[in-house]
Amino acid sequence: MARTSVTNSSASTRARDNKPQPVERAFIWMVAPAAILFTILLTVPLLTGFFYTFTNYQGYGEWRFVGVTNYVSLFSDDIIWGSYGFTFQYAIVATVLTNIISLGLALILNSALKARSVFRGIFFLPYILPVLIVSYIFSYLFTNNLPLVGQWLGWEWLSSSLLANEQLAWLAIVMVGVWQAAAYNTIIYLAGLQTVPDEIYEAAALDGAGPARRLWSMTLPLIIPFVGINMILSFKNFLGVFDQVVALTSGGPGTATQSISYLIFKNGFQGGEYAYQTANGIIYFLIVVLLSLAQLKFFQSRERV
Repeated sequence: MARTSVTNSSASTRARDNKPQPVERAFIWMVAPAAILFTILLTVPLLTGFFYTFTNYQGYGEWRFVGVTNYVSLFSDDIIWGSYGFTFQYAIVATVLTNIISLGLALILNSALKARSVFRGIFFLPYILPVLIVSYIFSYLFTNNLPLVGQWLGWEWLSSSLLANEQLAWLAIVMVGVWQAAAYNTIIYLAGLQTVPDEIYEAAALDGAGPARRLWSMTLPLIIPFVGINMILSFKNFLGVFDQVVALTSGGPGTATQSISYLIFKNGFQGGEYAYQTANGIIYFLIVVLLSLAQLKFFQSRERV
């Protein structure tokens, strides 16, 4: 009988513990302002914009429903395809270069380097500079200084401004984007390198493993979570390239460097294509989310190997 009563008492205690507890009013009052602001500033505009994608709304005046016409037209629009082509080309190249350069800098800054704290501050400086100001400075260099260097070296492709070259203008945007983004990625790689125990490198050195072998077989597998973070964030950020395009080329020459974000802004808010470019933005958002999830799943699978 005693054992049965104890069992019943324990069961009733667990039931009491599992029963949802009432939420304190103080917590509600603390969360409510943020929830209201989030709804007003983000959720309502998002739903409103999604609604307008099924209309011919120009951003002003009257409108009418057109169904999925905007979404269908996107797939036959050469300007849209061109902007997607440039954006993905830029994002892939810039992501790879940024992470290679950042990892190299992190390895140098993590070594027994004199005044490495000073160098860490110097290498992080580009990240805190305003993007537009940096881009305007590089615009002057590409237009005035680099052509002089190209003429002195006898390189025809560099003897005129890269920003006026339809085939090479995208490389100028890559240079600026990588130069500024590498600083943040370097910090993340530094954090990852400092989690690797020195004893592992000492044991590998005793076994005769060289620097390249240690990097490929030991360092990279051990910091793969940090590699994944950098690759995902870099690719997502580069897909949204906007400031560099505005300051360097304004989408030119022609439409050679017209990114998706710039096209949505220019034609959506200035060209009377509000509903059409909002539909483009919805598709773009879904693509970025799917690619980010795919990258995340890939790097998570590499962590388990």
